[in-house]
Amino acid sequence: MDEKYTFALRKLALIGGMDDYVAVSSRELGDTLEMSQQSASKRILELLDQGLIVRDLGARKQRIKLTPAGIDALKKEYNEYRRIFELTDHITIHGSVKDGMGEGGYYIGQKGYVDQFVDKLGFKPYSGTLNVCVDKEDVGKLDVIRGTAGIYINGFTDEGRSFGAVIAYKAKIKNIDCAVVVPERSHYVDVIEIICQYHLRRTLSIGTGDRVDVRVSL
Repeated sequence: MDEKYTFALRKLALIGGMDDYVAVSSRELGDTLEMSQQSASKRILELLDQGLIVRDLGARKQRIKLTPAGIDALKKEYNEYRRIFELTDHITIHGSVKDGMGEGGYYIGQKGYVDQFVDKLGFKPYSGTLNVCVDKEDVGKLDVIRGTAGIYINGFTDEGRSFGAVIAYKAKIKNIDCAVVVPERSHYVDVIEIICQYHLRRTLSIGTGDRVDVRVSL
């Protein structure tokens, strides 16, 4: 995205436009965006055309708010800066062991996945996943991880049933090699699933609610 748009979005977010509508006059808008009123008005129209903001026009002031697309653009920029200033070749996720739905073993055990895990990750996973509920303050790190390429595990069809693609990220818990696996169309916000050649609960002597640190390679 053009830097001029992310700059404008950032300035609007700083005055509250990410959480709710903010009312600004033409003069205030120019001051906020550090440009003339005419240029600021043009920039707002460009952001509207890009679907990055929504606007209500009033008699003296206009009310502006970032759209989900505008917020996502800022998140992407934020994650890039985090990688520059905070991260090296890994990121550590802190969380607690959580009970899963009991479906992990079925999916992980499918030959179409197993063959790719062995080929691309270097191990045959235990038939099951370790579910970790990520600490609230670390949830933003998941966006950083998803912003990297990861290891693509192709989807496949078996006996008429389709199994979706998965993105895997190599990781470690203590000194044990494992991988965070994320369905390509995942809707999870704060839970990650981890596969390993070992039964992690047994190997690490951990149970539901216990704390774990997951070091994910970038």
